[in-house]
Amino acid sequence: MKPSVVDWVENVALPGRRIVESRRLTGGYSNENTALTTDDGGRYVLRRYLRHNKCALESALAARLKGTVPVAEVVAADPTGASAGEPLLLSTFVEGRPLNEVVGDDVDLGREVGAALAAIGTIEFEAPGFFKDGLQPDGLEPTVGLDQFVDRCLREGNAAGHLTEKEQEALRRYAVAAATDLAAVKGSRRLVHSDFNPKNLLVARSSTGRWRVAAVLDWEFAFSSTPLVDIGNMLRDPRPPVFLDGFLGGFRDAGGELPPNWRRISQAADLFALADFLTRPVEHRYFRRSIDRIRELVKA
Repeated sequence: MKPSVVDWVENVALPGRRIVESRRLTGGYSNENTALTTDDGGRYVLRRYLRHNKCALESALAARLKGTVPVAEVVAADPTGASAGEPLLLSTFVEGRPLNEVVGDDVDLGREVGAALAAIGTIEFEAPGFFKDGLQPDGLEPTVGLDQFVDRCLREGNAAGHLTEKEQEALRRYAVAAATDLAAVKGSRRLVHSDFNPKNLLVARSSTGRWRVAAVLDWEFAFSSTPLVDIGNMLRDPRPPVFLDGFLGGFRDAGGELPPNWRRISQAADLFALADFLTRPVEHRYFRRSIDRIRELVKA
Protein backbone atom coordinates (compact mmCIF):
# COMPACT_ATOMS: atom_id res chain seq x y z
CA MET A 1 0.00 0.00 0.00
CA LYS A 2 1.06 3.54 -0.64
CA PRO A 3 2.49 5.37 2.38
CA SER A 4 -0.32 7.93 2.19
CA VAL A 5 -2.92 5.17 2.46
CA VAL A 6 -1.13 3.51 5.39
CA ASP A 7 -0.87 6.90 7.07
CA TRP A 8 -4.62 7.49 6.68
CA VAL A 9 -5.48 4.10 8.17
CA GLU A 10 -3.08 4.34 11.11
CA ASN A 11 -3.46 8.01 11.99
CA VAL A 12 -6.93 9.05 10.81
CA ALA A 13 -9.20 6.00 10.56
CA LEU A 14 -7.63 3.98 13.40
CA PRO A 15 -5.47 6.38 15.40
CA GLY A 16 -2.99 4.64 17.67
CA ARG A 17 -3.15 1.32 15.86
CA ARG A 18 -0.69 -0.15 13.39
CA ILE A 19 -1.18 -2.49 10.45
CA VAL A 20 0.63 -5.77 11.02
CA GLU A 21 -0.77 -7.76 8.10
CA SER A 22 -2.47 -7.05 4.77
CA ARG A 23 -3.95 -9.44 2.23
CA ARG A 24 -5.54 -8.66 -1.13
CA LEU A 25 -9.03 -10.09 -1.42
CA THR A 26 -10.49 -11.72 -4.52
CA GLY A 27 -12.48 -9.81 -7.10
CA GLY A 28 -11.78 -6.16 -7.56
CA TYR A 29 -12.58 -5.33 -11.21
CA SER A 30 -14.04 -1.96 -10.22
CA ASN A 31 -12.49 -1.70 -6.78
CA GLU A 32 -9.55 -3.06 -4.83
CA ASN A 33 -10.26 -4.67 -1.46
CA THR A 34 -7.55 -5.45 1.08
CA ALA A 35 -8.01 -7.28 4.39
CA LEU A 36 -6.05 -5.61 7.20
CA THR A 37 -5.08 -6.83 10.67
CA THR A 38 -3.94 -4.32 13.28
CA ASP A 39 -1.66 -4.75 16.27
CA ASP A 40 -4.60 -5.01 18.66
CA GLY A 41 -6.11 -7.92 16.68
CA GLY A 42 -8.68 -5.81 14.84
CA ARG A 43 -9.67 -6.96 11.36
CA TYR A 44 -10.85 -4.61 8.63
CA VAL A 45 -11.36 -4.30 4.89
CA LEU A 46 -9.89 -1.32 3.05
CA ARG A 47 -11.64 -0.41 -0.19
CA ARG A 48 -9.98 1.65 -2.93
CA TYR A 49 -11.99 2.91 -5.90
CA LEU A 50 -10.25 2.08 -9.17
CA ARG A 51 -12.76 3.49 -11.65
CA HIS A 52 -15.84 5.24 -10.33
CA ASN A 53 -15.75 6.86 -6.92
CA LYS A 54 -18.78 5.45 -5.07
CA CYS A 55 -17.28 5.88 -1.61
CA ALA A 56 -19.88 8.40 -0.41
CA LEU A 57 -22.74 6.26 -1.72
CA GLU A 58 -21.53 3.05 -0.12
CA SER A 59 -20.85 4.79 3.17
CA ALA A 60 -24.32 6.35 3.21
CA LEU A 61 -26.00 3.07 2.32
CA ALA A 62 -24.16 1.21 5.08
CA ALA A 63 -25.58 3.68 7.58
CA ARG A 64 -29.08 3.53 6.07
CA LEU A 65 -29.12 -0.30 6.03
CA LYS A 66 -27.85 -0.83 9.58
CA GLY A 67 -30.35 -2.91 11.52
CA THR A 68 -32.30 -3.79 8.36
CA VAL A 69 -29.86 -5.66 6.13
CA PRO A 70 -26.58 -7.29 7.26
CA VAL A 71 -23.74 -5.13 5.94
CA ALA A 72 -20.18 -4.45 7.00
CA GLU A 73 -19.98 -1.53 9.43
CA VAL A 74 -18.11 1.48 8.09
CA VAL A 75 -15.33 2.57 10.44
CA ALA A 76 -14.08 5.54 8.43
CA ALA A 77 -14.39 7.02 4.96
CA ASP A 78 -12.56 9.64 2.91
CA PRO A 79 -14.98 10.13 -0.03
CA THR A 80 -13.09 12.99 -1.64
CA GLY A 81 -9.59 11.77 -0.90
CA ALA A 82 -8.85 15.02 0.89
CA SER A 83 -6.95 13.25 3.64
CA ALA A 84 -5.58 10.13 1.98
CA GLY A 85 -5.00 11.46 -1.50
CA GLU A 86 -7.62 9.09 -2.94
CA PRO A 87 -11.13 7.95 -1.92
CA LEU A 88 -11.00 5.21 0.72
CA LEU A 89 -13.53 3.24 2.75
CA LEU A 90 -12.58 1.22 5.83
CA SER A 91 -15.08 -1.34 7.13
CA THR A 92 -15.08 -4.07 9.72
CA PHE A 93 -14.13 -7.51 8.45
CA VAL A 94 -17.15 -9.85 8.36
CA GLU A 95 -16.55 -13.54 8.91
CA GLY A 96 -18.23 -15.75 6.36
CA ARG A 97 -17.94 -17.56 3.08
CA PRO A 98 -19.04 -16.32 -0.33
CA LEU A 99 -22.36 -17.88 -1.23
CA ASN A 100 -20.96 -19.19 -4.51
CA GLU A 101 -18.69 -21.51 -2.50
CA VAL A 102 -21.53 -23.18 -0.61
CA VAL A 103 -24.69 -22.80 -2.69
CA GLY A 104 -26.33 -26.18 -3.25
CA ASP A 105 -29.54 -28.08 -2.62
CA ASP A 106 -30.28 -26.21 0.58
CA VAL A 107 -33.76 -24.76 0.76
CA ASP A 108 -33.10 -23.03 4.09
CA LEU A 109 -30.06 -21.22 2.70
CA GLY A 110 -32.15 -20.10 -0.24
CA ARG A 111 -34.83 -18.81 2.10
CA GLU A 112 -32.29 -16.76 4.06
CA VAL A 113 -31.01 -15.16 0.86
CA GLY A 114 -34.55 -14.42 -0.33
CA ALA A 115 -35.43 -12.85 3.03
CA ALA A 116 -32.32 -10.64 2.81
CA LEU A 117 -33.41 -9.40 -0.61
CA ALA A 118 -36.91 -8.65 0.68
CA ALA A 119 -35.33 -6.62 3.50
CA ILE A 120 -33.37 -4.56 0.98
CA GLY A 121 -36.65 -3.76 -0.76
CA THR A 122 -38.14 -2.29 2.42
CA ILE A 123 -35.90 0.77 1.92
CA GLU A 124 -37.94 3.27 -0.11
CA PHE A 125 -37.08 6.60 -1.71
CA GLU A 126 -39.04 9.58 -2.95
CA ALA A 127 -38.49 8.68 -6.58
CA PRO A 128 -36.91 6.08 -8.85
CA GLY A 129 -33.51 6.78 -10.33
CA PHE A 130 -29.79 6.68 -9.89
CA PHE A 131 -28.04 8.17 -6.89
CA LYS A 132 -26.22 11.39 -7.70
CA ASP A 133 -26.07 13.35 -4.45
CA GLY A 134 -25.88 11.10 -1.42
CA LEU A 135 -29.02 8.95 -1.36
CA GLN A 136 -31.15 11.27 -3.49
CA PRO A 137 -32.35 9.52 -6.69
CA ASP A 138 -32.13 11.67 -9.80
CA GLY A 139 -35.68 10.81 -10.89
CA LEU A 140 -34.62 9.15 -14.16
CA GLU A 141 -36.66 6.00 -14.65
CA PRO A 142 -34.25 3.00 -14.75
CA THR A 143 -36.73 0.66 -16.45
CA VAL A 144 -37.51 2.65 -19.62
CA GLY A 145 -35.74 2.62 -22.97
CA LEU A 146 -34.57 -0.99 -22.88
CA ASP A 147 -34.97 -1.51 -26.63
CA GLN A 148 -32.96 1.63 -27.46
CA PHE A 149 -30.31 0.72 -24.89
CA VAL A 150 -29.89 -2.79 -26.32
CA ASP A 151 -29.67 -1.43 -29.85
CA ARG A 152 -26.97 1.04 -28.82
CA CYS A 153 -24.95 -1.65 -27.03
CA LEU A 154 -25.12 -3.86 -30.12
CA ARG A 155 -24.00 -1.04 -32.40
CA GLU A 156 -21.26 0.37 -30.16
CA GLY A 157 -20.14 -2.78 -28.34
CA ASN A 158 -18.26 -5.92 -29.27
CA ALA A 159 -21.13 -8.24 -30.21
CA ALA A 160 -20.03 -8.49 -33.86
CA GLY A 161 -18.19 -11.74 -34.38
CA HIS A 162 -19.72 -13.23 -31.23
CA LEU A 163 -23.43 -12.92 -31.98
CA THR A 164 -24.56 -13.56 -35.54
CA GLU A 165 -26.61 -10.96 -37.40
CA LYS A 166 -29.63 -13.22 -36.95
CA GLU A 167 -29.01 -13.44 -33.19
CA GLN A 168 -28.58 -9.69 -32.92
CA GLU A 169 -31.88 -9.06 -34.69
CA ALA A 170 -33.55 -11.64 -32.46
CA LEU A 171 -32.18 -9.79 -29.43
CA ARG A 172 -33.57 -6.49 -30.72
CA ARG A 173 -37.02 -8.07 -31.13
CA TYR A 174 -36.77 -9.60 -27.65
CA ALA A 175 -35.86 -6.20 -26.19
CA VAL A 176 -38.90 -4.54 -27.79
CA ALA A 177 -41.22 -7.09 -26.17
CA ALA A 178 -39.32 -6.93 -22.87
CA ALA A 179 -39.64 -3.13 -22.78
CA THR A 180 -43.42 -3.61 -22.78
CA ASP A 181 -43.14 -6.03 -19.84
CA LEU A 182 -41.17 -3.44 -17.83
CA ALA A 183 -44.03 -0.96 -18.04
CA ALA A 184 -45.66 -2.91 -15.18
CA VAL A 185 -42.95 -1.78 -12.71
CA LYS A 186 -42.37 1.77 -13.93
CA GLY A 187 -42.27 4.15 -10.99
CA SER A 188 -41.03 1.59 -8.44
CA ARG A 189 -38.75 3.32 -5.93
CA ARG A 190 -37.27 0.68 -3.67
CA LEU A 191 -33.60 0.08 -3.05
CA VAL A 192 -31.98 -2.15 -5.65
CA HIS A 193 -28.56 -3.67 -5.01
CA SER A 194 -28.10 -4.25 -8.76
CA ASP A 195 -25.39 -6.90 -8.36
CA PHE A 196 -27.24 -9.31 -6.10
CA ASN A 197 -25.61 -12.68 -6.76
CA PRO A 198 -23.59 -15.27 -4.83
CA LYS A 199 -20.22 -13.52 -5.20
CA ASN A 200 -21.54 -10.52 -3.25
CA LEU A 201 -23.18 -12.46 -0.43
CA LEU A 202 -21.31 -13.70 2.63
CA VAL A 203 -22.98 -16.51 4.57
CA ALA A 204 -22.08 -18.14 7.88
CA ARG A 205 -23.38 -20.80 10.23
CA SER A 206 -25.45 -19.62 13.17
CA SER A 207 -25.06 -21.05 16.68
CA THR A 208 -27.70 -23.64 15.75
CA GLY A 209 -25.82 -24.72 12.65
CA ARG A 210 -28.20 -23.09 10.18
CA TRP A 211 -26.94 -20.84 7.43
CA ARG A 212 -27.54 -17.11 7.71
CA VAL A 213 -26.59 -14.15 5.52
CA ALA A 214 -23.64 -12.49 7.27
CA ALA A 215 -23.27 -9.53 4.89
CA VAL A 216 -24.40 -8.18 1.54
CA LEU A 217 -21.33 -6.65 -0.11
CA ASP A 218 -20.50 -4.18 -2.89
CA TRP A 219 -23.25 -1.55 -3.13
CA GLU A 220 -21.58 0.62 -5.76
CA PHE A 221 -24.24 -0.02 -8.44
CA ALA A 222 -27.27 0.50 -6.19
CA PHE A 223 -30.22 2.60 -7.36
CA SER A 224 -33.94 3.14 -6.76
CA SER A 225 -36.36 0.97 -8.75
CA THR A 226 -37.88 -2.51 -8.48
CA PRO A 227 -36.49 -5.51 -6.54
CA LEU A 228 -37.20 -7.59 -9.65
CA VAL A 229 -33.87 -6.27 -10.98
CA ASP A 230 -32.15 -8.25 -8.22
CA ILE A 231 -34.40 -11.27 -8.79
CA GLY A 232 -33.29 -11.28 -12.42
CA ASN A 233 -29.64 -11.04 -11.41
CA MET A 234 -29.91 -14.01 -9.05
CA LEU A 235 -31.74 -16.09 -11.66
CA ARG A 236 -29.35 -15.16 -14.48
CA ASP A 237 -27.07 -18.16 -13.99
CA PRO A 238 -28.17 -21.74 -13.29
CA ARG A 239 -28.81 -22.41 -9.59
CA PRO A 240 -29.88 -25.63 -7.85
CA PRO A 241 -33.71 -25.84 -8.08
CA VAL A 242 -34.10 -26.49 -4.35
CA PHE A 243 -32.09 -23.37 -3.54
CA LEU A 244 -34.16 -21.29 -5.95
CA ASP A 245 -37.42 -22.59 -4.50
CA GLY A 246 -36.21 -21.51 -1.08
CA PHE A 247 -34.98 -18.16 -2.42
CA LEU A 248 -38.31 -17.24 -4.00
CA GLY A 249 -40.29 -18.59 -1.06
CA GLY A 250 -38.15 -16.71 1.44
CA PHE A 251 -38.52 -13.52 -0.57
CA ARG A 252 -42.31 -13.78 -0.64
CA ASP A 253 -42.65 -14.82 3.00
CA ALA A 254 -40.54 -11.87 4.12
CA GLY A 255 -42.82 -9.42 2.32
CA GLY A 256 -41.31 -9.34 -1.16
CA GLU A 257 -43.79 -9.03 -4.01
CA LEU A 258 -43.77 -11.25 -7.10
CA PRO A 259 -46.37 -9.76 -9.44
CA PRO A 260 -47.98 -11.62 -12.35
CA ASN A 261 -45.45 -12.26 -15.09
CA TRP A 262 -42.64 -11.59 -12.59
CA ARG A 263 -40.22 -13.95 -14.32
CA ARG A 264 -40.45 -12.17 -17.68
CA ILE A 265 -40.23 -8.79 -15.97
CA SER A 266 -37.12 -9.80 -13.99
CA GLN A 267 -35.46 -11.17 -17.13
CA ALA A 268 -36.30 -7.95 -18.95
CA ALA A 269 -34.78 -5.86 -16.14
CA ASP A 270 -31.64 -7.99 -16.16
CA LEU A 271 -31.20 -7.43 -19.89
CA PHE A 272 -29.90 -3.92 -19.16
CA ALA A 273 -26.88 -5.50 -17.44
CA LEU A 274 -26.44 -8.23 -20.05
CA ALA A 275 -26.46 -5.72 -22.89
CA ASP A 276 -24.02 -3.47 -21.07
CA PHE A 277 -21.57 -6.38 -20.79
CA LEU A 278 -21.48 -6.44 -24.61
CA THR A 279 -19.66 -3.10 -24.46
CA ARG A 280 -16.88 -4.52 -22.29
CA PRO A 281 -13.64 -5.92 -23.75
CA VAL A 282 -14.11 -9.45 -25.08
CA GLU A 283 -11.65 -10.76 -22.49
CA HIS A 284 -13.76 -9.36 -19.65
CA ARG A 285 -14.91 -12.18 -17.41
CA TYR A 286 -18.62 -11.40 -17.99
CA PHE A 287 -18.53 -10.77 -21.74
CA ARG A 288 -18.67 -14.44 -22.72
CA ARG A 289 -21.25 -15.23 -20.05
CA SER A 290 -23.50 -12.48 -21.37
CA ILE A 291 -23.21 -13.88 -24.90
CA ASP A 292 -24.26 -17.32 -23.67
CA ARG A 293 -27.15 -15.95 -21.62
CA ILE A 294 -28.42 -13.81 -24.50
CA ARG A 295 -28.44 -16.84 -26.76
CA GLU A 296 -30.58 -18.67 -24.20
CA LEU A 297 -33.04 -15.78 -24.03
CA VAL A 298 -33.56 -15.36 -27.76
CA LYS A 299 -34.03 -19.11 -28.26
CA ALA A 300 -36.61 -19.44 -25.47
